[in-house]
Amino acid sequence: MSTVTYNPRLQKKYKDEVVPALMKKFGYSTVMQAPRLEKICLNQGVKGSVADKKLVDDAVKEMTMISGQKAVPTLSKRDVSNFKLRKNMPIGCRVTLRGSKMYEFLDRLVSVSLPRVRDFKGISEKSFDGRGNYTFGITEQIIYPEIDIDKINRISGMDITFVTTAQTNEEAYELLKELGMPFKNNKKDNN
Repeated sequence: MSTVTYNPRLQKKYKDEVVPALMKKFGYSTVMQAPRLEKICLNQGVKGSVADKKLVDDAVKEMTMISGQKAVPTLSKRDVSNFKLRKNMPIGCRVTLRGSKMYEFLDRLVSVSLPRVRDFKGISEKSFDGRGNYTFGITEQIIYPEIDIDKINRISGMDITFVTTAQTNEEAYELLKELGMPFKNNKKDNN
């Protein structure tokens, strides 16, 4: 019996189209010099989690549905008396995606979820960190088709970070643009 391995659509596109395009644009001598996507980190802080522990459980459940991988609660690192916060209290949740789950999530994000954002004109090009990583925030988790709007208690957002092997912002920008990220084109928009 032969085993068939599953390769996501964007992973195949990366190997067949993105790497040759990046090699041509930046003049790399080998395929290994081309930047690649290492991981996607989703992070969500839960407002009001100190008073109601169930909010963190709901956030973990929603993020698990969105990412297709079990999310873990994040714990506070220190006591903050003004917020009634004790050390090791759950205050949010996070998940890190790698490999085929990462490419599947990126595919769903670009082709299904981001177009569902109200008045969507593209994502900002200014959120690179100088080392080839890109972070942006989503204000409502209901843009994901996995979330049933009738079953959620509250609307919350999350941060999504793309960690790449790119050395510069320009290389990371080209990598994400080739993978289909809908960046705003600030040269046309002067408004």
